[in-house]
Amino acid sequence: MEELQAGLWHWQAPHPDWTPQDHWPRVVSSYAIDTGTHLLLLDPLAVPDKLLRTGRPPVVVLTAPWHERDTRRVVAEFDAPVYTPSADTADDLYRKYGLTIDDMVRQFGVTPERAAAGSGDLDWLPDQNKQVYAAGDRLPFGIEVFPGRERNDVVLWIESHRAVVAGDSLVDFGSGLAIRPETLTRGVTREQVIEGLRPLLDLPVHLMLPAHGAPAGRGALERALAG
Repeated sequence: MEELQAGLWHWQAPHPDWTPQDHWPRVVSSYAIDTGTHLLLLDPLAVPDKLLRTGRPPVVVLTAPWHERDTRRVVAEFDAPVYTPSADTADDLYRKYGLTIDDMVRQFGVTPERAAAGSGDLDWLPDQNKQVYAAGDRLPFGIEVFPGRERNDVVLWIESHRAVVAGDSLVDFGSGLAIRPETLTRGVTREQVIEGLRPLLDLPVHLMLPAHGAPAGRGALERALAG
């Protein structure tokens, strides 16, 4: 674990669900921020015990609903609230992967009713712990939400640290921060994602905090959105 700034930490851990068929590296990044009253856990996996012993009540903030990682553990131990974009609908799954309801019934063994409800991401999370948000929202603790590569894969601007939490929209798979073509869903182009992320260039960004890859500076953002 590394303290990037006073009250802002980064650490990495191997993702337990990773397989060699996945297009992203096994080791992923998580972040924590001490707001003075709470401990924000951003896309948390294997949260260091030292952070959980600070006495600050944890608050989980996910950049995408499929970044659940160790959220269930944090909720079970601390009854933490979870800020998350909404899960994929059945229409989202068809648009992204071409999966119909019948396809999901056959491939995953779920009922037609379950398939029609869309993704099961965070189905276990009690309603009283779930705080659903979207691009354009402003979350507590000074977090502004910007569009990312999908409607429910967003980018967070944390003004107090001049930091952008990039989710899966900007990732570093070993060759620098970028919009990777293998992460884009059907019908979405790199140019469209760049257009949505361009307002970040008007902000005094100092740190880029990707879910995949190590933290980087403003120059990495500028290079990723160039051309």
